[in-house]
Amino acid sequence: MAIRENFSYTDMDEWLNEKRVTEIECLVPDLTGVARGKILPRGKFTQERGMRIPEAVLGMTVTGNYPTEDDAYDRAISSTDRDMILKADPTTITMVPWAADPTAQVIHDCYFSDGRLVDFAPRSVLRRVLKLYEDKGWCPIVAPELEFYLTDKNSDPDLPLKAPIGRSGRAETSRQVYSIDAVNEFDPLFEDIYDYCDMMGLDVDTLIHEIGAGQMEINFLHGEPLGLADKVFFFKRTLREAALKHHMYATFMAKPMAGEPGSAMHIHQSVVDQHGWNIFSNKDGSPSQLFKAYIGGLQRYMPSALAIVAPYVNSYRRLVRHTAAPINIQWGMDNRTVGFRVPESGVQDRRVENRIIGADANPYLALAVTLACGYLGMTEALEPTAPTTGSAYEMKYELPQGLPEALKVLRSEDKLRFVLGERFIDVYAAIKDLEHQEFMTVISPWEREHLLLHV
Repeated sequence: MAIRENFSYTDMDEWLNEKRVTEIECLVPDLTGVARGKILPRGKFTQERGMRIPEAVLGMTVTGNYPTEDDAYDRAISSTDRDMILKADPTTITMVPWAADPTAQVIHDCYFSDGRLVDFAPRSVLRRVLKLYEDKGWCPIVAPELEFYLTDKNSDPDLPLKAPIGRSGRAETSRQVYSIDAVNEFDPLFEDIYDYCDMMGLDVDTLIHEIGAGQMEINFLHGEPLGLADKVFFFKRTLREAALKHHMYATFMAKPMAGEPGSAMHIHQSVVDQHGWNIFSNKDGSPSQLFKAYIGGLQRYMPSALAIVAPYVNSYRRLVRHTAAPINIQWGMDNRTVGFRVPESGVQDRRVENRIIGADANPYLALAVTLACGYLGMTEALEPTAPTTGSAYEMKYELPQGLPEALKVLRSEDKLRFVLGERFIDVYAAIKDLEHQEFMTVISPWEREHLLLHV
């Protein structure tokens, strides 16, 4: 659901007047999930119903560099550094709770000058997949669960991260999964987070302590995918700001600490028809053929899509054996060791949980790609494997084990290129290639420790 459903430009202007807003943060989620855009005075925002920024803003690496030797990238993004036209989505307007003056923030969609959506913008990619569902008379419903770490401030990137100091004056040194007292160590921070989320209408649900030291998880109420992606995008900004206020960092890195579990973005997903019936269930309550095909689609296509939901070199440090993360594409009933878990549920609540996605993934792209895999499964009537009943941690690897391998299979999967958009795949893969090249210029502490004097 949108933050403000059915909000028009007129409604938005009236809301801004009511809140006495003096400036607006005009946001565009880039491929990494970073908020790009401009900050406009209230009057300027009303006059400009088409703010412009360069198209290449959507073609940058996480370090701010651009691919220069990739032909597919060059064909996708203009070499003349042309502008995109940004148009606010009024349903996303909300306040910036941490701002000193009355400030609003609103997410924008990106358009070419001829009125077409910029097809490699993350919101556009998700809209493209949702249109495929709409054409079938289907409506996907999702519920993300987002893990993250709180850490001590770390101004020197060469030093390992440490768990933050709580109210007791101590940092965690042992596993505190589901501990209420461990969460309460950071009560002042979480009170601010819940207050901020209430002000922004983010509909966050359960907060729990996860396995790692300082690792938490926040769950979102279920809803339609674009609105949920917007909320996750806003939440990441909000959490980082709240943590800084309390002299901590909040990180969504997939694997921020050696020896601790990684952070995931588990996504529960189901599909309803035009009458609101969950198409994963037959009328007699049994699992439908479409449900099985959806799982078959996840199994068939998620390995090829891994580079999108495990987008960095660091992402693959999480996807290793015995680290509370899946290493394969098995599925099972209420089985957290597999890639695709089917929780015990009622007929209308039947769903599948994709546990492969990392917390570092762009929420728009993560939702787009998992829904795309399920869509392909249903339209191709794919059959899943038999469900796994025991632990899948001892089974063989079925996912690419590094970014270069993941990018190779992503580029070669024609069905994903069709569903997600060919230009998006070309731009995304070129950016990730360059990020990997940049990473390969860095020498790690492990190399200095074990190779310097021994080889």
